[in-house]
Amino acid sequence: MMKPIIALLVLLCFQPVVLAKTVQVTLNDNLQAVLDSASDGDVVSLSAGEYKGNFILRHAISLTGNNTATINAGGQGHALLLKSSNILIEDLTIINWGSDLTAQNAGIYSDKKANNLIIRNNKLKGDGFGIWLQSGKHIKVEGNEVEGNPTLRSADRGNGIQLSKVEDVEVTGNTVSKTRDGLYIIASQQNVLKNNTMHDLRYGIHYMYSHSNQVLDNLAYNTRAGYALMSSRKLTVRGNESRDSEDYGFLMNFITYSDISHNRIKNVWTKPENKVMGRDGKGLFVYNSGYNTISYNSIDTAEIGVHLTAGSENVKVFGNSFINNPVQVKYVSNRKQEWSQDGVGNFWSNYLGWDLDNDGRGDTPFEPNDGIDKLIWQYPEAKVLLDSPAIIMLRWIQKQFPVLKPAGVKDSFPLMSVPTTTESKQPIHDRAAG
Repeated sequence: MMKPIIALLVLLCFQPVVLAKTVQVTLNDNLQAVLDSASDGDVVSLSAGEYKGNFILRHAISLTGNNTATINAGGQGHALLLKSSNILIEDLTIINWGSDLTAQNAGIYSDKKANNLIIRNNKLKGDGFGIWLQSGKHIKVEGNEVEGNPTLRSADRGNGIQLSKVEDVEVTGNTVSKTRDGLYIIASQQNVLKNNTMHDLRYGIHYMYSHSNQVLDNLAYNTRAGYALMSSRKLTVRGNESRDSEDYGFLMNFITYSDISHNRIKNVWTKPENKVMGRDGKGLFVYNSGYNTISYNSIDTAEIGVHLTAGSENVKVFGNSFINNPVQVKYVSNRKQEWSQDGVGNFWSNYLGWDLDNDGRGDTPFEPNDGIDKLIWQYPEAKVLLDSPAIIMLRWIQKQFPVLKPAGVKDSFPLMSVPTTTESKQPIHDRAAG
């Protein structure tokens, strides 16, 4: 009985084994033919030069440009269309793909259910979408540079990196500029966006209809909104930075059960040439969003520090720093809100109270929006009267007769200094903005 088994094992040991190979491609070769004839596991390595055309990857291969090869799509279609799982795209320059947004023209486009992709260290420049990932799982997008066409209207450009109905995708260390939105995520879950830099865009990061995502330690600058979070839940948004945005640092529209913490917002100011009534730069704009935690964020030099409206209640707000904002809070509601948690309030640069017991908290509550504030919101031209004796008298009357005071925000434990505890970690961004 043993002899036939031994003979079978010996036979198997001497069967030919198909090994993955490296295929070196030059400009004289037909690249599409090479891609079509490649076997799963092969490495297709491009020699220096420009390869013109629209190329399809139908096998589980690696395609590398060694930082010297360029794919030029000739102004139409996708530059690279991925039709298989287990593909690596690395060290390529990809340019001049199509501008048809309806056809979803992209530099790199993954077909439905292409899983286990790695897209790493590529440089993309074109009119349509940079990288479009659809219906896949277990994907890594790392260290890429995506640049759009600033001569086009923002609405006519594609997004830099678009995730559509994907799961378990890591987008890390990428730089996106001059596209419509930097990172756009729709109907996706269990994804991580980390350490990306987005600038000169409409929105740096834009979420729609997604849940259970992490947005960590990203930088957005020179945008209309650094982070536009919409119609999503269970987002963890921590350690991010938004600076020099025109309309919003963070825009939250119908966001629920999310943690917005340890972020830094700096300089949110509408340009003078774009000023119209009611358009003011808002550090945080919270619209129809409830059951969230907003903690240990810094909002510095925004026309309005935070604007809450349209049912944005049941929100935990504590440990934040509101610094140098002409209007610290604009709160539109008929219900009072307490902005402190377990004896920890927020730091307000315009709080004038005392701390006689030296416990780091003001001895009197801070109420950043009273009836005078609401009068100014309704009639902005009345700002010229803010220092008048009549306004001073009205504020005094409100304080003496609280029953006359409208519903608003109250911080019962205002902090006397910007939080510096270990739990209020600051974002770690030293990246240049130029």
